[in-house]
Amino acid sequence: MEHVTHEMIKPVYDQNSKILILGSMPSRKSRENAFYYMHPQNRFWRILENLFQEEITDKIAFLKKYHIALWDTIASCDIIGASDASIKNVVPNKIEDIIELLPNIQIFTAGKTADKLYYKYIYPKTKKETICLPSTSPANCRISMEEMLEKWSIILNYL
Repeated sequence: MEHVTHEMIKPVYDQNSKILILGSMPSRKSRENAFYYMHPQNRFWRILENLFQEEITDKIAFLKKYHIALWDTIASCDIIGASDASIKNVVPNKIEDIIELLPNIQIFTAGKTADKLYYKYIYPKTKKETICLPSTSPANCRISMEEMLEKWSIILNYL
């Protein structure tokens, strides 16, 4: 088990953000590449490309163009590899700072762990409900890409 801190990857948002997608904690690959969902088998970016019918060449520009904010629920924790099940000693990110700036933003969580962590550590401060989407992690291979796209398409209703 190692102690991991989420300080290298900053949240992506601006005053025009309409939705906030929260993961749990960046994978080792994402931390090495200093950005979200960078494991080559993670389906996050492929899902967005399919939903918006656009190739993503500049991730931050793409997110801002479509008013998508991105962050994680955890600022630091103890974790084994990328196993969400092993997460302990959680320090949450200050999601309430974004919500204070953007009170009408819709929050989506990318997976059950992110949702559980949000409700345990962040909801008591924000009182803002989430919509939980399936995790795009390679570990969540039981959901087909077609089903993933269908479930993730709900974000289009909020943009």
